[in-house]
Amino acid sequence: MHAQTHLFPCLQDNYGVLLHDADSGATAAIDAPEAAPVEAALAEMGWRLTDILVTHHHADHTGGIAELKARHHCRVVAPHGEAAKIPDVDETVRENDTVKVGSLSARVIETPGHTAGHISYFLAADKLAFVGDTLFSIGCGRVIEGTPEMMWQSLLKLRALPDDTRIFCGHEYTQANIRFAKTIEPANAALLARDKKVEMLRAVRQPTIPSTLGEEKAANPFLRADVPEVAKAVRLAGQPAWKVFAEIRERKNKS
Repeated sequence: MHAQTHLFPCLQDNYGVLLHDADSGATAAIDAPEAAPVEAALAEMGWRLTDILVTHHHADHTGGIAELKARHHCRVVAPHGEAAKIPDVDETVRENDTVKVGSLSARVIETPGHTAGHISYFLAADKLAFVGDTLFSIGCGRVIEGTPEMMWQSLLKLRALPDDTRIFCGHEYTQANIRFAKTIEPANAALLARDKKVEMLRAVRQPTIPSTLGEEKAANPFLRADVPEVAKAVRLAGQPAWKVFAEIRERKNKS
């Protein structure tokens, strides 16, 4: 494995991530919520910023791009459908395009729903996925620009990745997500075990991500809308999975 990652907090509850190729020295910021924490992380690790890989256009993921670009002259890669809403874009990408960071190779997965053009980046060789605000630890993003059916299809794409894929998302929402998830599956053993683990991590101010896709599949209700017990729990037994997902998401919106 040649990829190294460095996670750090930004803004109120965002995360920034640096992706570093040890072979070439190339380093990408996954989104850029604000410039100063990215600069501090680069200095801490002794890495040089060569790229910014953007997942979607929201300001809490793009606010630092202009300043970082001006200082580092780095390449900015963004989703094709949202480039007009993102500053200083050099390259746009679509489904199944490949993005190289030094010798590292990431496949673009279009994951619309939270925003219409949201994308995720999957590094198969390193079992890493950077999913922005589509999938959270024990949660998922609000459906803002898309439809519940669209978001469910995006989550299915991510769910199909290998179970040992490490999932990096854009926010520290895990504790609140677990509280909600227990209203859907209060007896889910994997969820209850995750609850204890997360409590210990947060008690010492440690991040709860990355998680693995296998952990999410076992405990995240938003990835389990096609599980009969979950459909039954929200009184939609026998209904299409996307409708079950829509009901779970609506309940979370109101929680």
